Amino acid sequence: MSFASSASVSEQLPPYAVGQLLRRAHARAARAFGEALTPLGIEGRHFGVLAVLADRGSQTQRDLVERVGSDRVSMMRIVDDLEARKLAVRRAVPGDRRLRAVELTEHGREVFHTAEKTARETSEALLAHLEPAERTALTGLLSRFLQATDT
Repeated sequence: MSFASSASVSEQLPPYAVGQLLRRAHARAARAFGEALTPLGIEGRHFGVLAVLADRGSQTQRDLVERVGSDRVSMMRIVDDLEARKLAVRRAVPGDRRLRAVELTEHGREVFHTAEKTARETSEALLAHLEPAERTALTGLLSRFLQATDT
C-alpha cells in the first residue's frame, strides 16, 4: 500500500504512517529546494549553515554541528565547500589555537539573501494548494512535533 497516494487513503491512514508521510514530504520539499538552489551553486545543506551564520554571526564548527543537527565530518565537508565557493572563511578563535570560527564573507551574505528569497518562493509554491490557515496550522503542528521530540 502506498501511503497518501489519494485523498481517500490519506483520510484513513494508520497511526504509524506519520514517519512515512514526513519522509515523503521532506523528500519532496528537499528536491524542490535543491533544484531552486542549483543556479546559486549551493545545496540545501549549504543553505542551513549559511542561515545559521547569517543569523548568529561567527560560529565554531562544533556550534554549527549542534545548531544544524549535523555530524562533525559532514560539517567539515560543508564548511570546506563554503570556503571553496568563497562564501565563508575559517578564522582562528582568540585564546584557543585548536578552534576555528566560521564566518560569512560578503559574497556569502549576498548568496544567502538570494537563497533566502528562493527558499520563501519554493515554500510558497510547495504550499500553494493549501489555504493560508492550513499553511499556518501545518507549520505550527510540525514545530510542536519537533519541540516535543527534542525534549
